[in-house]
Amino acid sequence: MKLLLKLFPLGHLAISVMFIVSAFAVMAFAGYELLQAVVPLTGHAVSARIDAVLNSIALLTIAVAALELAQTIVEEEIQRESHMSSPSRVRRFLSRFLVVLVVALSIEALVAAFRFSRDDPSQLPYAASIGLMAAALLAAWGVFIRLNIAAETLEPEALAKAKAEDRKVEDAK
Repeated sequence: MKLLLKLFPLGHLAISVMFIVSAFAVMAFAGYELLQAVVPLTGHAVSARIDAVLNSIALLTIAVAALELAQTIVEEEIQRESHMSSPSRVRRFLSRFLVVLVVALSIEALVAAFRFSRDDPSQLPYAASIGLMAAALLAAWGVFIRLNIAAETLEPEALAKAKAEDRKVEDAK
């Protein structure tokens, strides 16, 4: 059983590396898309160039989310070797993930709204639904934090341990 538990950090590391590689691949595609948009010799119409820039922004948003998720996994699961057993750990992990998700969804809603407003206004409700999902996630996250703070008062030693680990990780950087 202990051997099995020692494999989890290796699995988390492998997943983090794949997230990083994926993020760089998506960044390369975004760079190619952006290059196609700004190179004047391609002969594309302005609307096609704007679409390419918007596609590049959407791809970069996905890349940022992948990098942030990889960093979160490395810091929480490998460096800190934390287990999601205390309220402070759960709040920190979910908070880091949800910040990235809410920002990514918000940017995606803006990109979709710009694109649909020019190309097909009948699709604007879909862009709005992405924005509503981001708002709903933000509201749910706020409720979770509010409820989680009350749970943390029951385990002050877990919060103190998490803060001590934070100092060790910051000193290691």
